[in-house]
Amino acid sequence: MFRVLNLVCAAVAAATIVLTASLAALAQGAAPDRCLAFAEAPSRPLIQKASVRLMALKPFQVEIRYLGHSTFLMTSPKGVTMATDYNDYITVQPAPTIATMNIAHHTHHSMNPDPKIKHLLKGWNPTPDKAQIHDLTERDVRVRNIPTNLRSFGDESGFMKYGNSIFVFEVSGLCIAHLGHLHHTLTVQQLGQIGQMDIVLVPVDGSFTLDVAGTMEVLKALKAPLVLPMHYFSEFTLARFIEEAQKSFVVKRLQSSQLTVARDQMPAKTEVWVMPNG
Repeated sequence: MFRVLNLVCAAVAAATIVLTASLAALAQGAAPDRCLAFAEAPSRPLIQKASVRLMALKPFQVEIRYLGHSTFLMTSPKGVTMATDYNDYITVQPAPTIATMNIAHHTHHSMNPDPKIKHLLKGWNPTPDKAQIHDLTERDVRVRNIPTNLRSFGDESGFMKYGNSIFVFEVSGLCIAHLGHLHHTLTVQQLGQIGQMDIVLVPVDGSFTLDVAGTMEVLKALKAPLVLPMHYFSEFTLARFIEEAQKSFVVKRLQSSQLTVARDQMPAKTEVWVMPNG
């Protein structure tokens, strides 16, 4: 009898310690890694806290606008705006809360970023062979990155180590990956670092980034329900990708460059939604 009581007391004490640690982490502003958690336990329910503040977006929604090239503007329910591959050629006004950049070409980063941007995240490190790591939480948004390599711009090594970043946005229970200027397929380690994505923003030009076969390999490995193509220079390059994608996925052409998405609206199987430039 006493042995059973001791075991029960020990279990209660352990649960209390875990709960106390969790509450302390939340008090310190620590953000749970929802994307990796979904990969480990996809059936785990997601709890959304209610908000009394009136907002255009519901707590479980994200707005995505395709501005062109590889720049998307995403908006969270709490008004955090996120611009991907922020550059000097595509206007983003007002200044986004968070802007991510990559160094592959000048159309993927800005030489004169708006000083009103609260968080400017570079996907490369000026120090050779050193990865640039970000893990940022701003209100209801978490942004982290996974470094990848770039083909070289004349370097004898043939590539620029950690020159590109895949940025992962965790917002409204959704996990969204912007692959940047991806030049190679992903390793098992990189796939593990990315986690289970709901939406993937993928370059489909088939030449400056990955070729079409490599792009399809990446999409099949990520297994995201929704794929949004970007970085296509003409209908020819886009059609070349679509022709291959249709062999494995449902492909839809949207009429609008803006959509509002929610986790419970994700397709059951991977679909490719082609958005026109904004």
